[in-house]
Amino acid sequence: MPRDWLNLSWQLLVARGVIGVIFGILAMVWPISTAIALALLWGFWALFDAITSFYHAFEAGAPTQVRVLMTILGLIALAAAFFAIFSPAVTAVTLTWILGIWLIIRGLSEALGAVSASAAGARGLLLASGALDILLGVLFAANPGRGAVTIAFVLGLVAFAWGVVFLATGFVVRRQVGRLPAEPAAP
Repeated sequence: MPRDWLNLSWQLLVARGVIGVIFGILAMVWPISTAIALALLWGFWALFDAITSFYHAFEAGAPTQVRVLMTILGLIALAAAFFAIFSPAVTAVTLTWILGIWLIIRGLSEALGAVSASAAGARGLLLASGALDILLGVLFAANPGRGAVTIAFVLGLVAFAWGVVFLATGFVVRRQVGRLPAEPAAP
């Protein structure tokens, strides 16, 4: 049984590695298309979220407050889905701009946290983290189009690296499976 599981394990690791490497290469070669595809995926997720919100809003026995809240959430999700599906490039830019603003706010809060930190090491790390968040936030908010492309490229780079790691791990496991003693025949 362990040998069978390990055989399947290394094959799945190699398959994940191949997919990761292929996705990574495609994302790095076509980062604009990747950013648009990710915005489309987010749009379909928002559409699914809208449908489930409406389902919960009109569920039998739901209290009025829940119905109102779920209907509002459903309408917001439906608007976001519509926008993302029919204008994915603008959505990718908008989401990057929002990410930039969030990073700036996060960086400022980390810097404020560093001021009140009692340990000098923690203070330095919080300041460094806050400065990095603020820098990335300003870069993304100042040029969200280029930021969306950069995010897609970095995602491709990470997927490629993970793919290589999965491939290497799969082949290491495969080599170890070959070294296992043969399993005894079933009676």
